[in-house]
Amino acid sequence: MQAFLKGPSSISTKPLAAKEKSAAGSSGEGKRTKPIPWVEKYRPKNVDEVAFQDEVVAVLKKSLEGADLPNLLFYGPPGTGKTSTILAAARELFGPDLFRQRVLELNASDERGIQVIREKVKAFAQLTASGSRSDGKMCPPFKIVILDEADSMTSAAQAALRRTMEKESKTTRFCLICNYISRIIEPLTSRCSKFRFKPLSDSIQQQRLLDVSEKEHVKISNEAISYLVKVSEGDLRKAITFLQSATRLMGGKEITEKIITEIAGVIPKETIDELLLGCQSGSFEKLETLAKNLINEGFAVAQLVNQLHDTVVESEDYSDKQKSVIVEKLAEVDKCLADGADEFLQLMSLCALVMQQLTQNT
Repeated sequence: MQAFLKGPSSISTKPLAAKEKSAAGSSGEGKRTKPIPWVEKYRPKNVDEVAFQDEVVAVLKKSLEGADLPNLLFYGPPGTGKTSTILAAARELFGPDLFRQRVLELNASDERGIQVIREKVKAFAQLTASGSRSDGKMCPPFKIVILDEADSMTSAAQAALRRTMEKESKTTRFCLICNYISRIIEPLTSRCSKFRFKPLSDSIQQQRLLDVSEKEHVKISNEAISYLVKVSEGDLRKAITFLQSATRLMGGKEITEKIITEIAGVIPKETIDELLLGCQSGSFEKLETLAKNLINEGFAVAQLVNQLHDTVVESEDYSDKQKSVIVEKLAEVDKCLADGADEFLQLMSLCALVMQQLTQNT
C-alpha cells in the first residue's frame, strides 16, 4: 500500500527498498525507545495477576463470571493494588475496545466538587450502555465510574453522589477507592460492598521485585531486595519506583543497600546512632552541631522521627519510662512538623528531651 501511494520508483531519487527499510527501522526505533514507568508496565492486566488480595480477587472473579458487579468500596494503604484491581476487572468485563467508553475514572487531581458530581458524573451515569464485544463474549449492560482518592472529596460532593448511585443503579456501578474509610460518609459506605486491601507481605513483594528485576535485567543482591521491601513498608508501587531509580543511577552495575538508602531518603543507621551518642554525651554544643549537620545534609526530620521511633522502641538500653517519654515527644514533634513548624527547632527540642532522659540517671 505504501509503495502504491508513493508512486513509481522512477520519480524517487532513492531506491524503494531502501526507503521501506529506513521507514521500518525508524518506526522500530520509535517503538523501542518509548519509555514507560515500570509501575505502569507491570501493572496487573487481569484480576488473577493481583498479588496477595485473595478475598477481593475471589469475589471479583465470581462477579465477572456472571458479568455483574455491586457498587464497590476499596480501602487500605497506598500501593496495595486498589486501582490496579478495579482497572483489571473493568478490562476483563468490557474488553480493550469498550473499556474507554464504559469507564469514567476521576482522580484526586481532577476537580471533584459538588458541581462535577452533579454534571459530569451524573451525565455519564445517565447514558445507556449498549453494544457487544468484538470477541463475542458477554458484555454487561452497565458502565463503571471509578472515584480514586474518594476520601479527599468534600462531604457535600459525597452527599450529592449517594442519590445518583441509587437512581442510576440499572446503568452504572461505582467504585470508590480511598486510604481511610472513616472519611467516607456513612450513606455511601452502606451502599457499597467494602473490601480492605492489606499491606503486601514481604515474601510477595520480594517475588514481584525479583520478577521485575529479571525481566529488566537488573543486577541486585537478595540483601538489597530485602532492604528495599523493608524501606517501602508494604507499598509495592514505591518499591518498584525505587528499583527503577536505582537501576538508572547505577547504569547496569549491581544495586546495593547503600544505593537504596540514598534513593529512598532513609537516614543511615550510623547517623542515628551518632545522634543518640551525642544525646548521651550531655554536651549541648555537640548536639547542636550534629543536628545542623543532619539538616544541612538534606535529611527530612519527619523521616528521622519514624526511624528514631523504631530504634527507641526496639532498643533494650532504655527503661520503659524513658521510652514512653521519648515516644510521646516524637508524636508531638511529628504533629508540629505536619503543621509546618521549623525542622531545626523541632529536632533540637527532641534531642534536648532525649538528652535529658539519657543523662538524668547517670
